[in-house]
Amino acid sequence: MLSRFRRPALLALMMVAAPLGTAWAQAPAALKVMSFNVRTPADTDPGKRWEDRRDAMVTLIREQKPEVIGTQELVRKQGEYLVAHLPGYALFGKDRRGGNGDEHMGVLYDTARLKVLESGDFWLSDTPDVPGSITWGNLFPRMVTWALFQRQADGQRFYLFNTHLPYRDEDEPRRVLGAKLIVSRLASLPKDIPVVVTGDFNSEPGSDTYKTFTAALGDARRLAGKVDGPRLTFHDFTGKPTVELDWILVRGFTVDRFSTLDQTPGGLLPSDHYPVQAELRAAAPTAAAGR
Repeated sequence: MLSRFRRPALLALMMVAAPLGTAWAQAPAALKVMSFNVRTPADTDPGKRWEDRRDAMVTLIREQKPEVIGTQELVRKQGEYLVAHLPGYALFGKDRRGGNGDEHMGVLYDTARLKVLESGDFWLSDTPDVPGSITWGNLFPRMVTWALFQRQADGQRFYLFNTHLPYRDEDEPRRVLGAKLIVSRLASLPKDIPVVVTGDFNSEPGSDTYKTFTAALGDARRLAGKVDGPRLTFHDFTGKPTVELDWILVRGFTVDRFSTLDQTPGGLLPSDHYPVQAELRAAAPTAAAGR
């Protein structure tokens, strides 16, 4: 039996511990952000055709349950299929020519967990607010689809920017120009709202494009407390990746985990790129920031 002296001390300790335990139990889960080059439906070989691999893509997304996915090479019929087979997900973003008939940097998000507060598109050119604009010698229009999201669970806001940079080896100077434009847009955002950038950057870590981005952003793979899957991401439907083209970049987030998702649901590769996924938490404000 507890003495009358020990009982009040124990009760006081329980009163302190209970709110802390409640707070820990209610801490929101990490934000799961995926970047996925879905490969446009241009292939005709068995196993590479969109009709052959689309259900493998749906299965992978269902299993991972990301809150938001930045896609690349997505065309309208692919977006419609994914939305139809992923209940609760919605899609937004214009195509690269400013309409709906070409490739999109479409952003898929779970409406039960996220709310879009603002969204838009801009083009990687000398006239970024002109839809479909091409400069710098690019073969195709290059663009960003972006949004300001709010998490339903805790009200946390964050920005997501999603892009796909030009692919030729000789396009590195154009990729750098695109990176500089994106970084300049990020610099104008409120510093207290975290940012995540998803994309197929068609350039590898160590390149001038990578250096331009990482002067302002952190590489989620290299910041992660835990890393799963191969470092390389593009495999051209061989399952043997050769280059690291797909990144997730962050500002104002810590990274619990980074995964390159090399699963083959039903024995099929969902795309010619492995998707990558980061599990993020908003970084705690510094003491100076809180004053």
